[in-house]
Amino acid sequence: MRSDAAKNRERLIDVAREALEQDPPPTMAAVARAAGVGQATLYRNFATWDDLVLAVHRADVAELVGMVPGLLEREPPGRALRVWLDRLAEYGRLKKGLGTAIHAAMQDQLASEGYAPVVGAIDTLLAAGCAEGLYRDDVTGEELLLMVGFLWRLDLTEGRDARSARMLDVVMAGLAVPPAG
Repeated sequence: MRSDAAKNRERLIDVAREALEQDPPPTMAAVARAAGVGQATLYRNFATWDDLVLAVHRADVAELVGMVPGLLEREPPGRALRVWLDRLAEYGRLKKGLGTAIHAAMQDQLASEGYAPVVGAIDTLLAAGCAEGLYRDDVTGEELLLMVGFLWRLDLTEGRDARSARMLDVVMAGLAVPPAG
């Protein structure tokens, strides 16, 4: 793909990500206008709205999974997991905002594509924390993902971010190795 075509595609995905937070989401034509490209460019990259939503999801999962190695290089494992979970919370807010943009069949496809890589990322973060004695060793990435499932269910209200952060604090405390004694 030419560099200008790749930039247009990336811009369309970024604009669509923002658009998905609107209810109802704008039209494909509005996304093209906001991205500064013609409708032909949009449809050449994404034939349908579902294709565009899937591309946003794939980009978000790739970003979430891809940030793990860098986090573990820059942050201690306990902080790395929390930073990653905060990022997952942002993604959860987006998913909550999708509303009617994704119908049932598409939800299954989104879940199946993103599930294993996300669980793998969590497993990597947990393993790093366990190696330093920070986390219980009886919690798997899949279990932690189930525990933070509230991120997709919190209403999009003014206090959502604070509530999400507080609930993630509780989850992190539950992961900590219990004191001996």
